[in-house]
Amino acid sequence: MALDANLVKLSEKHRALDRKIVEEQGRPTADPLKIAEWKRQKLRLKDELERLNPEPHH
Repeated sequence: MALDANLVKLSEKHRALDRKIVEEQGRPTADPLKIAEWKRQKLRLKDELERLNPEPHH
């Protein structure tokens, strides 16, 4: 059960970063460095999610 809770937490963080990226990209003064860092964090979370839950997500 702890694994499921961890997967949910990682998924929520992944979605939150996605929202931040979209919001920042919509701003006229978007900070490309912030966006790049958030995208890197999002990729790390995705990798961790796939490592913990190798089932296909189609």
